[in-house]
Amino acid sequence: MIRSAVITLLLSMPAFGTFPDAARSAVDQITGIKGSYVDSEDVYRISFPRSDVKVTVDRSAVQSFMGLTSWAAFTTGTLKEAMVTGEFLLFEDEVNPVMSAALDNGLEVTALHNHFLFDNPRAMFLHITGEGKGADLARGVRKCLDKVKEIRAAAPVPATQFAGGDIPDTSRIAAQPIDKILGMKGQSVNGMYKATVERHVRLYGREVGGQMGANTWAAFAGTDDNALVDGEFAVTTAELQTVLKTLRAAGIQIVAIHNHMTHEEPQFVFLHYWGKGSTVKLARSVRAAMDKQAISPGTHIGHQAH
Repeated sequence: MIRSAVITLLLSMPAFGTFPDAARSAVDQITGIKGSYVDSEDVYRISFPRSDVKVTVDRSAVQSFMGLTSWAAFTTGTLKEAMVTGEFLLFEDEVNPVMSAALDNGLEVTALHNHFLFDNPRAMFLHITGEGKGADLARGVRKCLDKVKEIRAAAPVPATQFAGGDIPDTSRIAAQPIDKILGMKGQSVNGMYKATVERHVRLYGREVGGQMGANTWAAFAGTDDNALVDGEFAVTTAELQTVLKTLRAAGIQIVAIHNHMTHEEPQFVFLHYWGKGSTVKLARSVRAAMDKQAISPGTHIGHQAH
């Protein structure tokens, strides 16, 4: 308790000040990584090369120097004491546990994407940011790093599939229960089900909607008791963190977070997801996340393909 209080005190600093020596030392102590300070930007940066798993890209071995490194950068905040940005290099079975660790410990998740093609195992990059007390931000980063170590200690070789059994190739999804949960009329094709909520955005000065790609959608396959759902949420930047937290709390796997457009107003971020379970459970998870958006699930409904 005393040690924690001392670290918190060391990381206390006035807004717009210089990130002091004591704060840098505290970041080292909390994260367990020795960082480096860039005076010209007043940034203290730690890095964590991933040498624990061998990665090839296009059959060639890739070293951490070539971009297989996690990092976090700290500086003074504007509205709060400090801010952090960072990027975690993660393998597929690490992505969602680390994302939950970040979201549960005061960090925001801002992107999830690949940097390579034909990489083995697949390397994904999770971007985070946050503003708050320096000690809290450093602890959030440490929680993410600890989660990676926990997963790799239990299984040195990254998993190649999600947990759970296989989904039947022939789909027999009952539409009515999902319609009722989502509050809309979906579309059924070959035993599968899909529902789409059209969003509207201004792009290059004019309003566009679902046919131009501004959609939140969910598609179900399998059987009512053993189904998968995949889909996409089109969210504003203000909605992103709440929707992510809601989906992760329901056990839904996030597989990508990125932009699809530029010059749009408001700015949209698109998150893609995947889940397994009964259709009722999955539909409730999707509806809970939809309810966090500034839209009604019953408006701007369309059946256009993604």
